[in-house]
Amino acid sequence: MTEFSIIVAIAKLNAIGQNNDLLTYISNDLKRFKALTSGHTIIMGRKTFDSLPNGALPKRRNIVISRNQDLKLEGAEVVNSPEAAVELCKNDGEVFIIGGATIYEAFLPLATRLYTTQIDCFFNEADTFFPEINMDEWEEVYKEEVTDDNQNDFNYTFIDLKRKNKV
Repeated sequence: MTEFSIIVAIAKLNAIGQNNDLLTYISNDLKRFKALTSGHTIIMGRKTFDSLPNGALPKRRNIVISRNQDLKLEGAEVVNSPEAAVELCKNDGEVFIIGGATIYEAFLPLATRLYTTQIDCFFNEADTFFPEINMDEWEEVYKEEVTDDNQNDFNYTFIDLKRKNKV
């Protein structure tokens, strides 16, 4: 059975992006992203795909959602709706949703896990935001605070959430 997991770095005020790019690059976050998503299917929007520096991410099945019916992307399968993406990966085990905001919003109701990096920083120029997470629906299953990363002038915390079983 397919399980949808969202992976995202979220700053203060739920900010996740600026000018079609990440707010900041955290080496440990990027390593964690690679470790978690390698060998799995990843689903993203076209703008997220366009923001990848070298196109499709290696060692992963790349699915891109775009309204453009004629779009062809090297190394990726293109579908025209979240529903079509769900259908395409219905036998893929854990599938990671990697952005952007519209795609996160579409998949949040389907997600059973959230792998978040909570960035303890305000980004005034942010123009893309993650939807509100209703914490009543989630339980924390992992937390790692990072306060000694000398590559960044802010702290961050890896927090993994699992959707509570609905009764």
